[in-house]
Amino acid sequence: MPLSPRLAAIVDALPITPHMRVLEIGCGPGAAARAVAARLDGGHVVAIDRSATAVSQARAGGAAEIATGRLMVRQVAAEDFALEPGEAPFDIVFAVRVGALDGRHPEAGRRAWARITAALAPGGRVFVDGREVATPSG
Repeated sequence: MPLSPRLAAIVDALPITPHMRVLEIGCGPGAAARAVAARLDGGHVVAIDRSATAVSQARAGGAAEIATGRLMVRQVAAEDFALEPGEAPFDIVFAVRVGALDGRHPEAGRRAWARITAALAPGGRVFVDGREVATPSG
């Protein structure tokens, strides 16, 4: 699935370097995660979504990126996300139209921010709907 012009502009604006670890929250069918993975050489994208359907679509569409080790897709809500044992934190976290992060679901947002903050590398950056945001603790 190709990126919409809006999503392409958001991905293009992310300050991605080839070795970064990137987390996409609310990946849907995975188009943005695949576009980010294509910019990586040694880096890695973890794409998450609460929807089993979206995760299935993202895994199917991203099979090539998953096979190369540049992409992993997990079914988990933002407010429940945690690094797996031994997993390195993320340099960039981004989300587009995620209710827990854009103010539509404030309680889920409070829980999600705690999880994001815990998974962010020192100096890591968070982008919501194309804008860089400060995490509540930073």
